[in-house]
Order: sequence, then C-alpha cells, then structure tokens
Amino acid sequence: MKSLAKRKDSLADPKNQLALFNSGIFANGDLPTFKDKTSETDQFPLKPNNLEIFQVNVGYMCNQVCAHCHVDAGPDRKEIMTTETMQLCLDKLKESGATTLDLTGGAPEMNPNFRWFVEEASKIGVKDFIVRSNLTILRANKKYYDLPEFFKKHNVHVVSSLPFYKRGKTDKQRGDGVFDASIEALKELNKVGYGVQGSGLKLDLVFNPSGAFLPGNQEDLEHEFKTALKEDFNITFNNLFAITNLPVSRFLEFLVATENYEDYMDELVDAYNPTAVESVMCKNTISVDWQGYLYDCDFNQQLDLKVATTGKHLSEFDAEALKNRNIIVSQHCYGCTAGAGSSCQGTVA
Repeated sequence: MKSLAKRKDSLADPKNQLALFNSGIFANGDLPTFKDKTSETDQFPLKPNNLEIFQVNVGYMCNQVCAHCHVDAGPDRKEIMTTETMQLCLDKLKESGATTLDLTGGAPEMNPNFRWFVEEASKIGVKDFIVRSNLTILRANKKYYDLPEFFKKHNVHVVSSLPFYKRGKTDKQRGDGVFDASIEALKELNKVGYGVQGSGLKLDLVFNPSGAFLPGNQEDLEHEFKTALKEDFNITFNNLFAITNLPVSRFLEFLVATENYEDYMDELVDAYNPTAVESVMCKNTISVDWQGYLYDCDFNQQLDLKVATTGKHLSEFDAEALKNRNIIVSQHCYGCTAGAGSSCQGTVA
C-alpha cells in the first residue's frame, strides 16, 4: 500500500484531490474508475434528464467548522454572492423552467444579501423553495432570531442538518454546544408551524454519518429521530434525509489524516448500485457557485469541475446545451451511487 502522508497538507487544492482519486491508492489494489464501472452497465456517459433544480451556493462563509464539510466552509471564508449574480440566478431559473430553487452555503443566512434574495425569489413562484440551514445560525446572533418567522412569511422549505438526536455524537462532529443550539432552533421553527402536521410548512432534517462509513437505512433512521426528538424535546419534523459523506475537501482530509481513505473508497465501490445511477442528483440539478459558474453538482463545484459545455457561466446560460451535455464524473461519484444512493434529497434507490 502506498503512503498518503505527503498528501495531507495539499488537499485544499481541488487538482490535488482529483490527482489522489486517479492515483490508484486503495487498500485492495487498483479499483475500477467510475467511468469503467458505469460503462459495464451501459450507463456511461451520464446524461441529464429535464432540469428541475437550481442549487445555488450563495457563499462559503459559515458560523461552524464541521469535520465532514465538503465545502470547507467556515467563519474565515470571504466568498459571497452579490445581488447582481443573485438576480442573474433568478432570471435564468425562470428561463430554464426549473421548479425548485435550493439555497445553500456555508450558512446561506450569513450572506448579507440573503433576505433580499429570498424576498425576490419568493415573487417568481417556484414550486419548492429550499433553504439549507445548519440550525445553529438561527440562534447564533439576535439578528437571526426572527428567521423562522421570515421563512414562514415566504413559505420557505427549511432543510436542516442535525448529525444525531443525542448531544455526544452531534457535538463531536460539529463542536461543543451545537446540539443544544440546534434543539433551540428546532423548537423555534416548530413554534411558528414548521414540521407541524397540517401547517404546510416543511421542515426536513439531514443526517450525515459521523465517521468513515455509510449511513444506515433512511426509513429506520427517520423513525429513530422522530421518536427521540418527540420524546425528549417535543420536536416534530417532516422527513429525514440520510446523505453519504463524499470524499471531497474537508472530509477527504479527515479520511487521509485518520488513514481511512483507502478502506472508505473500497467500501463505496463494493456498495456500488447501478440502480442508484439512474437517479443521482446531477441528472436533474444544476449547481451554481457564488460567482455564477455552473457545475453538475455541489461536489463537482468544490473540485472545480465546471459543466462540459461552452457556456460555463450564468451569463452564457444555454438550456439546450446543458440538456445535451455529458455529466462530468470522477471517483467521488461512487459516494452518490453506494447502497441506496445519496442526493441532497436523501436516498435515491
């Protein structure tokens, strides 16, 4: 087995991450490339279906520094989307016919233009308007305390990350005090109707494993979370999404530093499910970064793998070219096709 020691300090560079994927370093020898694996079942090249989701990353600034974060987000990140780029997003969203706007970050709420974007986006009447929140931001500062009411006013679908329904595992993954702050935020969301039956206000939770292993069965996890949060805190929510941690950015650094990279990649490849390939999120989603560049998914965004068309920016948006493109893949794509599959909306198979 080759040593990864020399790579540990260089994985912040997307080119080095891709080089690692292509280097053939695995516990059980060389593993097939994702291209080879999908070719075996006549699924390569991956082609998109109809565009349904605009996933917009409004910036990498975040109040947390999570060990599994594939965006490498944190308080020191300065990348922030401007109102000009936000308006371009809305213009192209309407032009594309996509029915879902999905705002992410970092903590999207920390973008100083966030509320303007939500207000303007709510006017165009998308079918599903998602904001992905880490929960703790809702209690981080008084200026965010009114966000549950703000979300309600604009009928935002809140998707919130919560590593576990117990304090120990949550704080280990995200930092001391994260669990208690998350519980307080969930209570505030429940108070205005989110996750409450009959309210029409959707509150979904996201579960990521705390280590180098695949998530358990999504339905079983949802039942566990609902039972525990209701019994311990009288908290309710709609759905739980179980998402596989992809070997990208900070989670890749964690895998290498803990000497779990080779075994984790082996696990992903061994769990490869060709059925999941048909429903991966890159088939119905376009990812937009804070500058307006286009990617097949949020993970490709972090690897700087822009879409394979001549128009790689919102200003050059070409719906027909995007529909006919080949989706760019690499070894990290095994994460979305392992077991029941994984997407920003949970399992896919």
